Amino acid sequence: MERIWLESYTKGVPHDIDPDGYPSLVAIIDEAIARFPDRPAFENLGVRITFGELDRLAKDFTGYLASAGLGRGDRIALMMPNVLQYPVALVGALRAGLVVVNTNPLYTARELRHQLVDSGARAIVALENFGHVLEECIDDTGIERVVVTSLGDMLSFPQNMLVNFVVRRVKKLVPPFRIDGAMRWKDALSAGRNAAAAGAVELAGEDLAFLQYTGGTTGVAKGAMLTHRNMVANVLQVDGFLRPFAREGEEVVITALPLYHIFALAVNCLTYMRFGALGVLVTNPRDMPGFVRILKGVRFTAITGVNTLFNGLMNTRGFDQLDFSAMRISVGGGMAVQSAVAERWKEMTGVTLLEGYGLTETSPCVCMNPLHIGDFTGMIGVPMASTECRVVDEAGGALPVDTPGELCVRGPQVMRGYWKRPEETAAVLDDEGWLRTGDIAEMDARGFVRIVDRKKDMILVSGFNVYPNEVEEVVSQHPEVAEVGAIGVADELSGEAVKIVVVKRSPGLTEESLRAYCEEQLTGYKRPRHIEFTDALPKTNVGKILRRELRERFAGSGGSGA
Repeated sequence: MERIWLESYTKGVPHDIDPDGYPSLVAIIDEAIARFPDRPAFENLGVRITFGELDRLAKDFTGYLASAGLGRGDRIALMMPNVLQYPVALVGALRAGLVVVNTNPLYTARELRHQLVDSGARAIVALENFGHVLEECIDDTGIERVVVTSLGDMLSFPQNMLVNFVVRRVKKLVPPFRIDGAMRWKDALSAGRNAAAAGAVELAGEDLAFLQYTGGTTGVAKGAMLTHRNMVANVLQVDGFLRPFAREGEEVVITALPLYHIFALAVNCLTYMRFGALGVLVTNPRDMPGFVRILKGVRFTAITGVNTLFNGLMNTRGFDQLDFSAMRISVGGGMAVQSAVAERWKEMTGVTLLEGYGLTETSPCVCMNPLHIGDFTGMIGVPMASTECRVVDEAGGALPVDTPGELCVRGPQVMRGYWKRPEETAAVLDDEGWLRTGDIAEMDARGFVRIVDRKKDMILVSGFNVYPNEVEEVVSQHPEVAEVGAIGVADELSGEAVKIVVVKRSPGLTEESLRAYCEEQLTGYKRPRHIEFTDALPKTNVGKILRRELRERFAGSGGSGA
């Protein structure tokens, strides 16, 4: 197919990348370490480690894994927020040939049990704050080796003692637990350091690098099989888009999204390593005042996040006083960026908030707005190098430009399939390598893609399609609205009706004034028939609105009808 989007690329961005240019993701990591050994690689809780120190610590962890009898193809779960231990364990595990199973530390015991059993993980590294959850389910899993770490483990004395004391005794954030045979993080590194040097594990592009679980908010979580070749491809694709604007050895990227999330992992961690960047890891971005204090202490050049995170920052005291003079790149992904948020971001920081798009199944990046664009477009951008996108109808036929349909993607970053789920793989991935995304989109004549909404979230009102994203976009621009979620609810007359759940920015906001606003901005069938106010919207750990939970909590609850 003709790649009409290539003409829209920033000058210098490659049209194609070579996913076989590196034998594995480890080769990319090792190259970065060799090029920037003395540059700071990661910072957390005021402590920095250089690329050279990352290399040494990761070798210790690789040695521990080898001494524990873990090797190529074995799965290891990493259950940590953004702390320095995460990149150390990540690099050490990948070098040992293990498959990393990124695990949300906020999982319940039921969710954790499913992921550990489904993946067949033999080992886990977990922050002690969540040890009680692991204790509850570990006997039902195949976990043989447990490494437990504390927030202060990578800090020097006496700061490490102080942090751990405050976390455990003052804030009481570590519920009691007992896991027989569990090893402390420092003891594991020491054991690896004293073990015989582990030989290099030869990896091929088709070897699995990650089992990245997805779909947990809409059903049973599935493990997307991401190979080393998939990840190499996406790192090179993102690198190609960023390189005309990035400066080697000078980048400082703010990482508030957790590294166990595929977006932060691929972009903030792996791609920015190629620039010798310092990754500032924010452990608890929900503590917005604390987040702003972190930003105040560092001259950052880039920040990534989701719409709710950017919105939260701008509503936090002191954010408007920060120094944004070094920032050149700010990218939103994971959920739709709302124009009201993007416009306010540009006003406050002077930097355009660019939107990108990806899926867990695509390692993750598919589209991105060219960085030379000066204003927010409402688009997710253009397909990345070596990536094809097309919009199709229900029968799979290609649709013309500016016509909504399901977005399909093909490229070297597309997953091998879902772990042990051939039927579900076949339902989304065809024999020609096209992945059905489940997103309704349209492409314009320049190759720019706009996401209309998730196919499954579409609301059908009297035969008309209503997309929650559009309703939310409009309502969010009301000056007295802080956040909004839109869902469909059953209606005797129209089949479904639109309901909005609103978090007020101003206590003076009334249902009547909001209805009047919607009547001015939305055509009849798109207007919310039901409005309900709430203190907070249900969200994932990275700030995406949980539509399924929104429907479960509010579809049958109060709220006035028109």
